[in-house]
Amino acid sequence: MRVIFSGGGTGGHIYPALAVLERLKERDLLDEVLYIGTEKGLESRIIRQKQIPFEAIELQGFKRSLSLENLKTIKLFLQSTRRAKQILRDFKPDVVVGTGGYVSSAVLFAAARLHIPTVINEQNSVAGITNRFLGRYVDRISIAFPEVAEQFPKAKVVLTGNPRAQQVAGIKPNQRLTDFKLQPTIPTLLIFGGSRGAERINAAFLEALPELNQKDYQVLFVSGRVHYAKIQKALAEQTVAANVAVVPYINDMQTVLPDIAVILGRAGATSLAEITALGIPSILVPSPYVTNDHQTKNAQSLVSHQAAEMITENELTGTSLLKVTDHLMQNQSLRQAMGEQARQLGVPDAADRFIKVMQDLIH
Repeated sequence: MRVIFSGGGTGGHIYPALAVLERLKERDLLDEVLYIGTEKGLESRIIRQKQIPFEAIELQGFKRSLSLENLKTIKLFLQSTRRAKQILRDFKPDVVVGTGGYVSSAVLFAAARLHIPTVINEQNSVAGITNRFLGRYVDRISIAFPEVAEQFPKAKVVLTGNPRAQQVAGIKPNQRLTDFKLQPTIPTLLIFGGSRGAERINAAFLEALPELNQKDYQVLFVSGRVHYAKIQKALAEQTVAANVAVVPYINDMQTVLPDIAVILGRAGATSLAEITALGIPSILVPSPYVTNDHQTKNAQSLVSHQAAEMITENELTGTSLLKVTDHLMQNQSLRQAMGEQARQLGVPDAADRFIKVMQDLIH
């Protein structure tokens, strides 16, 4: 199978593509692959680091307010569509896959115009602008949340789950906590505000730290690289007990998750795919800064199944953090019940389901 992937801007658009690519290789279904992204996006670094063939096109997203920049966006889209058509003609893919981000708009639109089989993956409970646009042109639309189906042409939609889930579903506890000088046998709370960190979550952690130091459970706090210097400065005036570890970032976070009892963090699509695949109880603090408030809707999907608790960013303080984390960390039976509900929402074969959609399009 010759496949072109396109998606970028954030890890949430890149990691599902990598999950499908990895599974294609495992099943010996991949003949050739090419990834199309932008030089400015996170994909240019991640994809090249993995030594996957990469082509860059120049594109930018639309401004939400009236702006002359949108005229430039239209011009770049037309130029990028022409460039994408040339790449597609040269590579001759069997199928083109889009996983979100404005870069995929030109690539998938070009593929549809050339009558090459196309499929997009919508990871969130609210469709992104790019996928809503592409939904009119592509052949199939893979979704992770049933709620988003109504935002696309019904005949094109297939519920597959987020392919990222399959990458983590089989990971077992492996005592990674010892890398952070924590004990593998003690229940551990992970506080994590995403790859860049989250100021409100970080502030709540600092406020709660004096009491967290005295808990009979452990805390692994990931500040985000951007905020780490500020956190270190604040910690210089506080005591950090042996049951608390503070780090800027964890590169292979998925290998740590099986040793975690509860996660407090954002409600991005990739995070929720991992949480449900592994059956981890969670306290979700949706980011209010994302398009269409989709993280809140993502979180509500888990909360409605008793698979997570949710607290808004405005409600999050040191006091409320302690209250909600104690509620779970000090109640093992509740954690087990919530974790089982989360696991039932997981799709451990999501990548295989997605590949089936690709195969059906080709054949």
